[in-house]
Amino acid sequence: MLHLDALSLATGECVLVAGEPGQGHTALALVATGRLAPFTGVVELTRADGTTTSDPAVLRGLSAVVDLPGVTEPDDTLTTSTVVGEELALAGAAARPSRVRRWLEAHELTSYRDVRMDDLPGPVRTALLTSLAIERRGVRFLVVSLPDRHGGEPAAWWAVAQACAARGYGVLVQCSRSSARELGAELAPARGTTGRATPVESLRTGTDRLVAAPDEPAAGEPRSRTDTDTDSDTLSVDRDERPAPGGTP
Repeated sequence: MLHLDALSLATGECVLVAGEPGQGHTALALVATGRLAPFTGVVELTRADGTTTSDPAVLRGLSAVVDLPGVTEPDDTLTTSTVVGEELALAGAAARPSRVRRWLEAHELTSYRDVRMDDLPGPVRTALLTSLAIERRGVRFLVVSLPDRHGGEPAAWWAVAQACAARGYGVLVQCSRSSARELGAELAPARGTTGRATPVESLRTGTDRLVAAPDEPAAGEPRSRTDTDTDSDTLSVDRDERPAPGGTP
C-alpha cells in the first residue's frame, strides 16, 4: 500500500506530501500516527530529550488525523455546529450548545453555524477541522488529508497548515500533485509502469525550534498550544526491514 523510503516531521514544521488519490495517502496517514502497523519498517518518535519510542499508543495520543476520506471525515450532511459539538465531546470538553456557540465565536466561524459540511468553502472546512483536532489534549502532530478535494485555492489551506506549524505543531499535509505544483513544488514525473506512485515530499517549511504564538490569531486560524515548551519532537517513518515494534495498534 505504501512504498516510502523515509519521511520525518518535527514540531514547528509543515511538510507537504503529493500524490494522486489512491496512491497511499490513507496508509501513510494511519501508519505515521500509530493507527496502522506497517508490515515492515519503523515509525519512531524522538523526543526533545533524545529518548525514542515506537509505541503505537503513544503515537496515537500525540497525533490527530484530520478529514481523512472514509476514516475521520465528518458526514457531509451534518451542520458545522453539530460537528463542533461532537469533536468537543471527543476532546473531553463540554459540548453544550452554549459551549459550541462560544467556540464558534472565538474562531470567528459563527456565520457558518448552520451550514452543512459539504457546503463549507474548502479552506474554511480545513481551518474548522484542524482547530477542532488541536482541542484534544496532548496532540502535537497533525495529518491533514487531501484538503484540495474540497476546492479553493491551495494557498488558502496551505496557510492554515503553516499557521498551525508556527504555533508549535508538526503538520503533514497530503494533496494531489497538481496542487503541490500550484504551491511552487517542482515534482519529477511519477515513477512506475502502472501509473501509480507513492506520495512524495514536495515542500517543507518551518524552523528548528518552535515559535511563540501571537496574542490573537487571524480569523479562522487555529489557536496555539497552551504549553510553552520550545523543544522539538520529531516523528519519522523509515522503510526498514525490521518489523515495527509495539504490536498491532
